[in-house]
Amino acid sequence: MGQRHAAQSARRAAEFEAFVAGAGGRLLHTATLLTAEAPEDNPRARRLLTLALAHTYACWDRLRGEDPYDRARQYLATRFARGVWHHYGAFPRLRSHPGAPLARLGPQERLVLVLRLYEGVAEQQVAALLGMPMERVHAICDRATATLLHPPRRPATASVGAKVAPS
Repeated sequence: MGQRHAAQSARRAAEFEAFVAGAGGRLLHTATLLTAEAPEDNPRARRLLTLALAHTYACWDRLRGEDPYDRARQYLATRFARGVWHHYGAFPRLRSHPGAPLARLGPQERLVLVLRLYEGVAEQQVAALLGMPMERVHAICDRATATLLHPPRRPATASVGAKVAPS
């Protein structure tokens, strides 16, 4: 009985290590997009990833054909949403790295946009995962996309030494 349990544990560990080797980088990138941190300085994203992987490992034997990547991504997204809500209230604007690709978006917009466009999760699934109507998910995704595609214009700067015409 002891050898059989040890063999099962070794098999489980090897399977999980293979999963992390294949999916860890993408999950870290997803977490970094969510937290809007710089890719080279992303402690909140790394913490989210660690928690998601620990959760996935804890339920590894109970997955029974379920995709471990989906499970880890779901946990990553819900943990991000709960953490933002718990610490800051209903999806406020967090300080993000100014060079991060999604820095101009709020946390809820980032979450919906990353799940829909980067991860390719269906609108219905995002709505169910976040507990909001599908129409709301659609509107948030559209607004976030528009914000990224059409950033606000910066005010024009006056050139030095330019002559101003008299009025």
